[in-house]
Amino acid sequence: MVIDGHHLIHRAFYAIQNPLRTSSGEQTNAVYGFCSMLLNIIEVEQPDYIAMTFDEKGPTFRHDMHEDYKGTRQKAPDELYAQIPRIREMVEAFDMPIYTKEGYEADDMMGTLAKEAEGQGMEVYIVTGDMDAMQLITAHVRVAFPQKGYKEPVIFDAQRVVDKYGITPDQVVDYKALMGDTSDNIKGVQGIGPKGAQNLLTQYKTLDGIYEHLDDIKGKLHERLKAGREDAYFSQKMARIVTDVPNGFKKEDADIETLDYRQLDRFLESLEMKTLRNRLRKMVPEERLQSKDQMQLF
Repeated sequence: MVIDGHHLIHRAFYAIQNPLRTSSGEQTNAVYGFCSMLLNIIEVEQPDYIAMTFDEKGPTFRHDMHEDYKGTRQKAPDELYAQIPRIREMVEAFDMPIYTKEGYEADDMMGTLAKEAEGQGMEVYIVTGDMDAMQLITAHVRVAFPQKGYKEPVIFDAQRVVDKYGITPDQVVDYKALMGDTSDNIKGVQGIGPKGAQNLLTQYKTLDGIYEHLDDIKGKLHERLKAGREDAYFSQKMARIVTDVPNGFKKEDADIETLDYRQLDRFLESLEMKTLRNRLRKMVPEERLQSKDQMQLF
């Protein structure tokens, strides 16, 4: 399991409308929801290995290419940002490996980890809500969209991408290159939407194939493609996820058996999260919640 940490943070924050607070007044709804989903992922999928990714602060190489990249996005509430350090503290207490890299997005790290894990013979699930990740799907890599706190995830393989979007995972980058992405402020080709992009890729397979047959395409569509060629290829570069980010991944670091439920329990206790602590006691053997001193008594 390779998890998009910021996606889970946003889902958690907005899923719990009534802000939870500790007795000292610290808001914890995103922390609570994040941990709940994380435990659901472990319960539902029972993975052998698990890793977390986050976006780092600061610009990425895509911002260097396009100054207004993601410039159309509305800033999240300060109450959400204030909980991110606590969430990372929780993941660290759980002893779950976190992979980030300045200058890159979590998508790039997820793509890199998926490729490395697949290369080591693993079946990989990428947990995210971002369609961009569909381009990473292979025979051994799937994308899991959380639903109902990850109690009913929607799992995308190649066929499900075809069924939903009418394109293959290999065509996702060119699909976005044609129609753009308003959430990332990627322009695409003006006047081409999802259906137009799908039709073009069905007939010509790739962006290169479309422009190689540009003279065969008539009317307004020809003019739009001709005028938008530069934007299309620039958008293609922006949309492609990098899969060779320096990362230091070690399979043994992500082993599910190394998770420290005892420290997670202590963290939840510090934030007065009794319900989640009770869930832990149902999930794992009692000895995994005991201190070393307590274990020596048995």
